[in-house]
Amino acid sequence: MTVDQWTAVDRYLTSLLVPPDTVLEATLAASADAGLPSINVAPNQGKLLNLLALVSGARTILEIGTLGAYSTIWLARALPSSGRLVSLEADPRHAAVARENIARAGLSDAVEILVGPAAESLPKLRDQRRAPFDFVFIDADKPSTAEYFAWSLEMSHVGTLIVVDNVVRQGQVVESASSDRNVQGMRRFLDQLANEPRVSATAIQTVGVKGHDGFVLAVVIAETQ
Repeated sequence: MTVDQWTAVDRYLTSLLVPPDTVLEATLAASADAGLPSINVAPNQGKLLNLLALVSGARTILEIGTLGAYSTIWLARALPSSGRLVSLEADPRHAAVARENIARAGLSDAVEILVGPAAESLPKLRDQRRAPFDFVFIDADKPSTAEYFAWSLEMSHVGTLIVVDNVVRQGQVVESASSDRNVQGMRRFLDQLANEPRVSATAIQTVGVKGHDGFVLAVVIAETQ
């Protein structure tokens, strides 16, 4: 199987199962016009996030890494009317684009964007004693993924679902001697995950329009505090 075939299959499945959406299309267009990197999740991956949040019954969601809010919108649409999503974004320019996209989607009342390094925003969230989150999506700078996962556990409860994106890195995650900081960041996270008794987790490889990558699903099964 070739990359071209992966991409063709992704597009075929998306055409059948992910209907055209003018709001999401405008979100991608606005992000591209603003010069944001094209590293958002694919449409079928966005819908997967939406479905996972729905089946988990999430009322509160934490997202680490907003970018242009494409995944944010998918997730926020899964919330009940009283639900709340907090998204952390390090780049003020990205956050400004994201806020416009969220407003266009009619989700400003449900979504809060905190601007600044996640390593600073996460302790503030903890200190504010916000309710534990039901669902966490981690898709930010890869070298810090282990730290973000540790913070996510602190703000979770039994039953919280934590999803971590980009864990396979085009297959390079198996290369222990890799000089790529992103690869080493994911290896540190996966080692941490393997030795974390408070969660039950698995990792899935994916191929498609985003190439060869994968994600982790982790469910909190024991008290984290």
